[in-house]
Amino acid sequence: MIPATTGFLDRDFEIVKQPGFTYRMCMEEGTVRGYTDGLEAVRQAVYKILMTERYQYIMYSWNYGTELRDLFGEPVTYVCPELKRRITEALLQDDRILEVGDFEFDFPRKGVVHVSFRVHSVYGDLDAGREVNF
Repeated sequence: MIPATTGFLDRDFEIVKQPGFTYRMCMEEGTVRGYTDGLEAVRQAVYKILMTERYQYIMYSWNYGTELRDLFGEPVTYVCPELKRRITEALLQDDRILEVGDFEFDFPRKGVVHVSFRVHSVYGDLDAGREVNF
């Protein structure tokens, strides 16, 4: 018997978003303790996305993380707009994040750029940043 597939796509589907409830990372202690949700869970997700190099770890989807490795040795005029684009692209993969903006670039020493920005999420806004060697 051949399974019937007609009419399957005519049904109404309900899209249910998964909760942001997750383990709480204690950065100061280097431990995982308790649980967190809401804006603090988004803050953790932003940190993890920014600190994970895309395509380098088999356990993560290719949509997870940022691509920063190939920026080493490139001129500043290329690095700054690329950082903005790549960070925005990486963070918008999370459906809790609505927008990334207000980028600011600082050059504390030669070969280093510190990028700071604002993340607008469904739970509120938060400030984030990352220091990158180029």
